[in-house]
Amino acid sequence: MSRRALRRLRGEQRGQEEPGGPDEIEEEEEPLQPEPRNRKIKGNRKLLEERGLSNPFQLITEPDEDLHSDPDTGQMAQSRLTDEEETNGQDKPENEPIDTVLTKTTSSNKSKKKKKKKKAKKSADGQLDGSVEGGDELGDIDSILERIESTNGHVHQIQNSSNADNRALLYVEHRNLNPETELKKFFGSRAVMGDQRPRQRQRLQHRSTWLTSPKNTWPRYSKTGISMRLLETKRGVQYFTFEHQRDYQQVQFKFLDAVESMDPNNIVLLLQMNPYHVDSLLQLSDVCRLQEDQEMARDLIERALYSLECAFHPVFSLTSGTCRLDYCRQENRGFFLALFKHIMFLEKRGCLRTALEFCKLVLSLDPENDPLCMLLLVDYLALRAREYLFLIRIFDEWEAHRNLSQLPNFAFSVPLALFHYSQQEEVTEQEQVTTDDRASHLLQQALIMFPGVLIPLLDACGVQPDSAVASHPFFGAVAQLSQPAALSQLTSLYIGRCHGVWKDPSVMSWFEQNVRKVLHMVAQSDPLVKECELRRKTRYQSAPRNIHRHVILSEIKGANAALPLWEEILRICR
Repeated sequence: MSRRALRRLRGEQRGQEEPGGPDEIEEEEEPLQPEPRNRKIKGNRKLLEERGLSNPFQLITEPDEDLHSDPDTGQMAQSRLTDEEETNGQDKPENEPIDTVLTKTTSSNKSKKKKKKKKAKKSADGQLDGSVEGGDELGDIDSILERIESTNGHVHQIQNSSNADNRALLYVEHRNLNPETELKKFFGSRAVMGDQRPRQRQRLQHRSTWLTSPKNTWPRYSKTGISMRLLETKRGVQYFTFEHQRDYQQVQFKFLDAVESMDPNNIVLLLQMNPYHVDSLLQLSDVCRLQEDQEMARDLIERALYSLECAFHPVFSLTSGTCRLDYCRQENRGFFLALFKHIMFLEKRGCLRTALEFCKLVLSLDPENDPLCMLLLVDYLALRAREYLFLIRIFDEWEAHRNLSQLPNFAFSVPLALFHYSQQEEVTEQEQVTTDDRASHLLQQALIMFPGVLIPLLDACGVQPDSAVASHPFFGAVAQLSQPAALSQLTSLYIGRCHGVWKDPSVMSWFEQNVRKVLHMVAQSDPLVKECELRRKTRYQSAPRNIHRHVILSEIKGANAALPLWEEILRICR
């Protein structure tokens, strides 16, 4: 008889008689000698009670180990176990009882399970610490990403406003670049999304981007011929530029021919062949906006941003505030213009926090030159979005080297931000008094420096000025006519855009109190009045080119009156 058949025979006998443990195993020379039946039954029952089992076959099989046990029959489990031991090359004595084999196997399985539980617990503890256990077990992904981004300089946390630099001031948050995030806070996700969640089969595979959310109605994206190149790195600041390849340049020439034809249909035909040509998308967006098709105009701007973002350099970061683009390079202007027009559409939709974040992004691309003069817009968006601390902070940090108080919008908006901040509940009583005094002081300085703002601002707000104020020579028509043309352009731009933030009754009451204090200072011949008059005559002779660009793109009535001739406008836009 073979050894395997002999072991199966022993297994069948042991299946009928339950083992009594290692102490009751017979000698190896006589494994088949029967023991007294009463002694066996008592030993089996005692063993089952100690192990908490009711079925004797549960001593043979292990329910958790599927590879070594069979829950149906104990005999088949024993035969498979002996076969597996033979195939694994584990040599056993020929006469060794099956009880000993099963006891050793069960103890080894339990030890393996304990080791696995310890290893799983250890890996779970390691994940809480952000560590990596083994080759296949990863730690906390969020902590790893934060550690990587912090080393690359993409995450900048503002710990103290006193020592924060420009990079932290213009820090952009990715989540605030999505207008749907802001709309969901007001109306809820169900009202915003609606039926915009198509089935998986109908979705087109678009690249995930931060500036816009690709739509299923857009054409499938393919390489357009635009790329971005890293020019140089100076003192931690990286300078990039867009580049047009030969194929894109040919499309650009066709676009110029379509513009000269004065027929928008030619641009439509060009977009059918090249659906992601940036300049064609921007031009057709203006045409749709003039035809009062705001939805299509906004969609074309978003598609242009999507095309440009797909061409970003791998190192180019939207949030770090250390990436620069030169507006003087023709290839980069499409990105500036698309962002500015996108801000205008966001402001019309009421997504003011998102518009402010995009404004910070444009300002961070070239904060020194500010080619589109975003400083004339950032105060309005900050007030509408109720980001008062940001406006106060940018004024405190940039006033020393940028003279922001010489711009009418900052001169009036910063006191208004301080006033609103002092009215908040979380402000302490001492801080409220200090902030309110500073707001009144800055507003009085603004009224003395720009007296021509008062009467037009009250007219835009629908407030009838007091007769003493309207007839006073310091605030009357003489003050408006005597100011330079460049200053009149700035005041008209500010009043046309920001008059709505002054209509609050509490704000207007506070405004009236400070106007009366200024009249008292003028009557007392305060030296500050003469000093500000001299500044107005010498500092606002002509507006720089970036202000003209801003006025043209803003399209605010009243501000276009001081623009130069058409030939000069063409030279400015170059």
